[in-house]
Amino acid sequence: MSSVLRTPGPDRDPLLAAHYRPISSHLAITPPVSVVIPAMNEAENLPYVFKTLPDWIHEVVLVDGDSTDDTVDVARSLWPEVKVVAQRGKGKGDALISGFEACSGDIIVMVDADGSADGNEIVSYVSALVSGADFAKGSRFANGGGTDDMTLIRKLGNWALCTVVNRKFGARYTDLCYGYNAFWRHCLDKIDLDCTGFEVETLMNIRVVKAGLKVQEIPSHEYLRIHGTSNLRAVRDGLRVLRVILQERSNRRALRRGRRSPLADSRRGAAS
Repeated sequence: MSSVLRTPGPDRDPLLAAHYRPISSHLAITPPVSVVIPAMNEAENLPYVFKTLPDWIHEVVLVDGDSTDDTVDVARSLWPEVKVVAQRGKGKGDALISGFEACSGDIIVMVDADGSADGNEIVSYVSALVSGADFAKGSRFANGGGTDDMTLIRKLGNWALCTVVNRKFGARYTDLCYGYNAFWRHCLDKIDLDCTGFEVETLMNIRVVKAGLKVQEIPSHEYLRIHGTSNLRAVRDGLRVLRVILQERSNRRALRRGRRSPLADSRRGAAS
């Protein structure tokens, strides 16, 4: 894991300090941070997204979902070094997978393009990672978090799905379906993402637990989408999330049976 330098000051060796990237008055890091932003027709919202991004991040990867507005041009005007990736397929999961593949940073941060996420919170995610977490998971319902963009029905649905995941996989999440997360790049080798839709966040949350990775929740505030309308459909996407949970539970049982089978076979052989 990359180095972290705390409480940098004028008494530090300047040659040593040159290898670190200051992110606050109390924390400097060496790992480069990539921010992935999946976007489709979000030209009006990108100015609000980019203005909150800290200037110490290594790169911004914008995944364009075949936008018909000026999304790409606006992104380039706001962040000239932005890395633009053309999405191969459809869906948020597909966009994120494409973005992750294009990242060169050791730390990857997922940020939505609708203006609902505050880039100033990235420092909290990165701090958790350099302090020992593998996966920093945003939560609107952890102490200090909040949301301006969830109906009562969606809150109840999120709570119910979160409860199922906690009970079935031994997690301790307070939020399940939230797209503001950060993680070390090595996590991608252990969670093997293979879904295309909004359920990708749930799949990630389940698989990091199954992989035994250290997860730390980060209180986060979700703001209202600034312009446009969301592609999220509560019932449709809620059912897709439930389907992912059931599939992952089924896969876990199959894995357990596979692990037990050699012992069972030996016992059957001894009894015959």
